[in-house]
Amino acid sequence: MTTQNSEVNTEITTENVFLNISRIDMEFPTPNGSFTALKEVDLQINKGEFISLIGHSGCGKSTVLNIVAGIYQATKGGVLLKNKEVNEPGPERAVVFQNHSLLPWLTSYQNVELAVDQVFSKKMSKTEKKDWIEHNLKLVHMDHAMHKRPDEISGGMKQRVGIARALAMQPEVLLMDEPFGALDALTRAHMQDSLMDIQKELNNTVIMITHDVDEAVLLSDRIIMMTNGPEATIGEILEVNLPHPRDRLALAKDPEYNRLRSEVLTFLYEKQRKVEDIKDKKPAVKAEAMTIVEDDIKEA
Repeated sequence: MTTQNSEVNTEITTENVFLNISRIDMEFPTPNGSFTALKEVDLQINKGEFISLIGHSGCGKSTVLNIVAGIYQATKGGVLLKNKEVNEPGPERAVVFQNHSLLPWLTSYQNVELAVDQVFSKKMSKTEKKDWIEHNLKLVHMDHAMHKRPDEISGGMKQRVGIARALAMQPEVLLMDEPFGALDALTRAHMQDSLMDIQKELNNTVIMITHDVDEAVLLSDRIIMMTNGPEATIGEILEVNLPHPRDRLALAKDPEYNRLRSEVLTFLYEKQRKVEDIKDKKPAVKAEAMTIVEDDIKEA
């Protein structure tokens, strides 16, 4: 298997793999029995790759992300980052949620400062810290509003600050859980463009959950398509062989872009058609387990 990004074209092998999600299962105990959310999820990711996870609601995308983040521990299998086991949260893996999670009483600058102090409190002088915070706010085009509180800026601007806060930790892996899902279409497009620019400059490894097919094709090197749960797993992996930089207007008429888009839609709506009425043998177990998973994700 090879990645198709012109900047990330190294063959993935066990010797050079950067992030190894190795055959993970995830079970959740419920009052009605054990619920298997994930089964045999296996994925190897190169440094600098942009990976999108896509699938119907309840297919375990956020569970995968939380295992990589160290918030959950897999029941079976595990995650290795540069051959080191991931068993707890760490600054080398920063998370950006759909909800920006900014502290409302702090300015944009102060929200980013919290993350910097957590990681670099003894490694930077006051001047270096100030320069670093301002650099990351400038990276997401928020330096003009660094002294404004969250209630003084728009939803898109809040999300930019959330991304700046994550980037300021200098993470090796950026984990994004539908980061643009709550934004209007125009703001979302601007954020996608900003993320492509940041990815080009920093060459971070990114894993992003999305429900937006166009977003997945526009941003990704590979799209990981998840099967429906229970026992959700990787159904198909689609390599996105589109050159960088990517222009959304030009891509709209690109035959390869439209072929890739069609591949994802076919998987989601023909091969994995969503079933509203659960027909498995233990519907009560499934319902209880999904409630537990959703509550855990909200608390995280």
